[in-house]
Amino acid sequence: GLIGILKSAGSPEFQKAKACMRLGELGAKEAVPALAALLGDEHMGMYARYGLEPIADPSVDQALRNALPKLKGNLLIGVINSIGKRRDAKAGPALAKMLNDQNAELVQAAAAALGRIGGASAKKDLLAALGRTTGVTRMAVADGALACAEAFLAEGKRDEALALYASLSAADVPKAARLAAMHGIIREETGMHRPR
Repeated sequence: GLIGILKSAGSPEFQKAKACMRLGELGAKEAVPALAALLGDEHMGMYARYGLEPIADPSVDQALRNALPKLKGNLLIGVINSIGKRRDAKAGPALAKMLNDQNAELVQAAAAALGRIGGASAKKDLLAALGRTTGVTRMAVADGALACAEAFLAEGKRDEALALYASLSAADVPKAARLAAMHGIIREETGMHRPR
């Protein structure tokens, strides 16, 4: 019934929005195609993402990846944010390409998503982008790399996290990120749970 509401041209937007939210709460994977069809809708895109994010099925990640080349502006940034929340590593190459974009907001969203996804590929892409970006964009990429270090720690990959923090402690890294990286190293080296 909820999927029917989404597919019906006559359903009011309020009803569709409620249906999206309810489908997310139910974790209904059969709703993925109907929700994905709304990702490009100016009014319903946000609700569609809200419905898709909690559904524990790979078809959601595929739908979000498929939407990337079709969207622009806030709709695209919203999908990037959803990919970051779901930590979809397969989206890494597409996000890495966006780090070269002229649109600062897009670069910031892609860097944040890569940071949340974490892993060796994200680390490599973020450090490469750090060397060629400037200003606000550079700080966003550095923030993404810091998040990537935290993701390594969360996975128990302490050595990888410390190596990334060390890279982010370099003199040419934006000051706020450099200080955060140094703090990360100190915290790890002096914490109660460090290896003896």
